[in-house]
Amino acid sequence: MQTAPGETRLSGLVAILGLIALLVGLIVMILLPSIRLASWGILLVGIILLALAFIMDYRRVGRVLTGRRGRFGTATTVMVSIFIGIVLLANAISIGNYHRFDVTGVAQFTLTSQTKEVLGELEKPIEILCFFTPDNVVKDYTASLLSEYQNHTDKLSIKTIDPDLNPDQARQYNVIEYAALYGTVVFKSEYGQRSVYGPEIVERAENAFTSAILEVTGVVQKKVYFLTGHGESSASSDYSSAGDALRDNLYKIGVLDLLRTPEIPEDLSLLIIAGPRKGLTSDEVNIITRYLEDNGRALILLNPDAPKEIRQLLSLWGIDIEDGTVIDQASYAAPNLGSPSVPRTRNLFQLAVTYFPEATAIIAQEEEEGEFEKLALLWTSQDSWLERNFDPNEEPEFNEGTDLKGPLALAVLITNLPLEETEEQPAQEEAGIRLIVFGDSDFASNQHFYNGNNGELFLNTVNLLTAGTELISIERKVLPFRRLVIGPEATRFIQYSSIGLIPVIVLLIGAVIWWRRR
Repeated sequence: MQTAPGETRLSGLVAILGLIALLVGLIVMILLPSIRLASWGILLVGIILLALAFIMDYRRVGRVLTGRRGRFGTATTVMVSIFIGIVLLANAISIGNYHRFDVTGVAQFTLTSQTKEVLGELEKPIEILCFFTPDNVVKDYTASLLSEYQNHTDKLSIKTIDPDLNPDQARQYNVIEYAALYGTVVFKSEYGQRSVYGPEIVERAENAFTSAILEVTGVVQKKVYFLTGHGESSASSDYSSAGDALRDNLYKIGVLDLLRTPEIPEDLSLLIIAGPRKGLTSDEVNIITRYLEDNGRALILLNPDAPKEIRQLLSLWGIDIEDGTVIDQASYAAPNLGSPSVPRTRNLFQLAVTYFPEATAIIAQEEEEGEFEKLALLWTSQDSWLERNFDPNEEPEFNEGTDLKGPLALAVLITNLPLEETEEQPAQEEAGIRLIVFGDSDFASNQHFYNGNNGELFLNTVNLLTAGTELISIERKVLPFRRLVIGPEATRFIQYSSIGLIPVIVLLIGAVIWWRRR
C-alpha cells in the first residue's frame, strides 16, 4: 500500500508547520518569560503537528531510516523536522530546568549543603540591595554568587543600585561613603536588616551572605568563643583553618578575655580553651567553674606540661592530666614516634586516620559514685606508654615504675548524670555532655588540620558539644595541602620495597625473557 501524493505533500506541510510552532514557542519563552504558560501551549501544538506528520507518512520515514540510501522528499522533510523539533523542545525545557555539575576538587563553584538547607527552609521573602559603582571589582562576583542563591529559592529579590547616582537610597540604608566605595550588600526582611561590606565579601563571601540571611530571618546562630590571654591558639592565627571550617558550618566565632570582661557572654554556645601556656588567675578559674556547673559546655585542648590551674579545674570533674608524652610504637604518624595515631577501631567517631603530635594522656580518677560519667573518645594501643622524660632526639624506652603503661585515653568526654527525684529536689537536671578534654591541641592547628581526619575530628567534637550526636562534614572552598599520614608498617614496606622490590622485579623479568629466548 502506497501513500497518495496528496497525503505525502500534506504530511510534509504539517511537519513544517509543527517545526514553526516549536520555534515560535521557544522564542516566546525566551523573550516573554511572564507568559510561559502560553509558550508551552504553542510548543504543545508543534509537538502534536510533528507527531501527526509522522503518523501520516510513517512508512516512508521508516524506509529513510532503515534504507541504505536516504532519498530527498517529503519523508526526509518530516524526519529532519522531527529531529530539529526535538532539539528546539530540549532547549525550551532547559530554560526553566537545568543542573550544574561542579567537578572541581573542592566544589569551589557550588554552595555548601548548609547554605542550600538554609535557602530551602526560607518562608519569608528577603530583599537584597547591592550598592556598587559600575567599576567596582566585587560587583560581578557578588552578582554571580547571589544568582546561585536564587537557583535554590524563590524568596530572594535582588536589586543593584549605584550609590553615586542614588545617594538618597544609600543614606536610607546607612551605606556611608566608605561602604559605597568598596561596595555593600544589604539584606532586608520584616525582622530587620544586615549589611555585608566589600572586604567581608572578598574574605568570607558565602559565609557572610548565609549568616546575614539567618540573621534577618530571626535564626540564632551558635557562637563559639576562644579563650585568650594565656598563650592559647587563636582562630585568627594558628587555628585559622579551624576557624574557617567553623564558619563554613555556620558557627559564629568570638574571642573571650576574662581579664578584661570577667563574665561569660550570654550568646556563648561553647567555650574553647586551646593549648594555654600560662596560668589562669583564681577569678578566671572561678568564672569557668561556675559556667560549667551552670550547664555550660567547654572544649579544652591541652599539651604536655599544662598549667596547674587548668589541671586543678579538671580535677573537680574527675580527670587528671599527667606530665609526659604519649608514645605508641604500634601506631604513630611516621617518622615521629611522639605522634600517636588512632585508627577507626580506637575512636568513637570511627574516623579513619587521626594523629596527635606530642600528646599527653587524660587519666580518669578512680570510680566514685557521683554526678559525672567519663568516656574515652580516643585511645592508644596496648603497646603505648606515657614517657615522663621524652626527648625527640633520642629513642624512647619504657621504664617500669616511672612511665605509665597503656592503653591511654587521648580524649575524654564528661557528661553529667540526671539528679534523682526527691522531695527536696522534685525536678531532675537533664543529662548532657558538658566537657571534652584532649591531651593535644596541635592536631587542630593549621599545620595538621587538613591531614588525615583531624579536621573532621575537631568539627565533630564541636558539634557534639553544641548540637548533640549528629555529625557534620567539612566543606572547604580552598585547596588545602594534605600530608600523607602513614604508620610504622607502611613505613617499613616503603623502606624495604624501595631497596629490594624493584631489583627483584627486574631480575624476574630478565629471567622470564632469558627462559623464553634460550
